Amino acid sequence: MLRFLFRRLLVAIPTLFLVITVAFFMMRAAPGSPFVNERQLSPQIEAVVMAKFGMDKPLHEQYFNYLAGVVKGDFGPSLKYRDKSVLDILNENYKVSLILGGVSILLAAMIGMSLGVIAALRQNRIADYFTMGVAILGVCIPTFVTAPLLVMVFASKLGWLPTAGWNGGALANLILPITVLALPQIAIISRLTRAGMIEVLRSNYIRTARSKGLPESLIVRKHALRAAILPLVSYLGPAAAGLLTGSLVVEKIFNLPGLGKFFVISALQRDYTVVMGMVIVYALLILVLNLIADMIYAALDPRVRLS
Repeated sequence: MLRFLFRRLLVAIPTLFLVITVAFFMMRAAPGSPFVNERQLSPQIEAVVMAKFGMDKPLHEQYFNYLAGVVKGDFGPSLKYRDKSVLDILNENYKVSLILGGVSILLAAMIGMSLGVIAALRQNRIADYFTMGVAILGVCIPTFVTAPLLVMVFASKLGWLPTAGWNGGALANLILPITVLALPQIAIISRLTRAGMIEVLRSNYIRTARSKGLPESLIVRKHALRAAILPLVSYLGPAAAGLLTGSLVVEKIFNLPGLGKFFVISALQRDYTVVMGMVIVYALLILVLNLIADMIYAALDPRVRLS
């Protein structure tokens, strides 16, 4: 186990370094400046502002200074939000994305796996066709279409739920955004589970279990499902990272103060340090969650060894 973790760490460090490098130079290559939308500044004042944030130095020197700060856990100050650092902004807004993403991925995993198992056990029957038809719709219809439709029906016409806002994380304000986030994941997870279950149910060891007279429910729960969800485990790592760091579309439509909304606003405002901080957090989450997924994969599949 320790050797496996050490090898993954050796891969993760240069990967994170590469992400930071590419993101840094891409941000600097983008046209415009963080101060281009401010009121017209005199050359003297603009020079003072650029010097304050270290942007008057050569690009390679800015890069190494930023890298040194990241190593120390300092992502720098925000260029747009006065008297706030990037860590302050992340700390103020991560809880919204964490709640939305965490509940969405758990809900999607439970419902998607259940639908996938039902479809596999009733392959080429009405339940299978209906489940996969709904799953295809869930994959094809983007969230920027689903969200306004649900708002129009359940908020505007029926008046059951609020149209937008966080309201301290009230349940009524969570239902629509969580539903919008979970629907496409339910569709993908159900298809992955169905495909895995169908393949496993045709394997020799399942036939052997049935020939021994084991109950079908026990075969499905204890033998088939464990092997069938292996592709799903690999998918859930990056999927969870995407949801936990916030959905750009959903948080914008529902006016939620999460990381996704601030990422869009910061990118439009050329707030380099905030965008970089969120990219680093997203990359770290992917690396950590993929590591967890690999460990779960090894626990489910005895053929895989971590040593």
